[in-house]
Amino acid sequence: MLAVATESDQLTQAMRALEAAFLIGVEGVCEIWLARHADCYDDPGYDPDDPALSRLGREQASRLAERVRRAKPAAVYASPYRRALETARAITDDVKVDPRLIEMSLELKPNGSMELQEDPAVVASRMRAALGDIARSHPGQRVVVISHGAAIITCLTDILMLEPGRLRLLPYFTSVSVIRVLGDRAMVGGLTDTAHLA
Repeated sequence: MLAVATESDQLTQAMRALEAAFLIGVEGVCEIWLARHADCYDDPGYDPDDPALSRLGREQASRLAERVRRAKPAAVYASPYRRALETARAITDDVKVDPRLIEMSLELKPNGSMELQEDPAVVASRMRAALGDIARSHPGQRVVVISHGAAIITCLTDILMLEPGRLRLLPYFTSVSVIRVLGDRAMVGGLTDTAHLA
């Protein structure tokens, strides 16, 4: 019987060490809910330069806000683009704007495809710097960051240590990815969750 208890204790210790390696339950970790803005394309009045949220987008932002408020974030950050700000302001009027959270520069081709106009390494670097600064400002707290699809993919690819283009994932509107940050360490805790839209 004693051997079983010892083995159980060892397993518990091993699991706690594994959790700590992934920044789960570690003191001082900032949990960042990195969310994509709500829809802005499903609207006849679409402005390609800086679109507002569509009717569908406003509903998505409202659902995200309801979910986020229950999590009681310490702060909400957003890209300065209108679609991100409107999504963030559905959560709170106290939105901190960070220009490093903007979308990756893309060009729309006549055939409907998009071409990168910004080096993924540059995007990863600015997103890493923004999230690092946010985490240092909110140790041990949860914050929400509203950004953009390609910038989020690039950020997640960087944290997961994948080569650009290797993460086959499209963050849907208002999807939430969880990132835990402590110092220079960052771990992904969840990818593009849209449970609030169900």
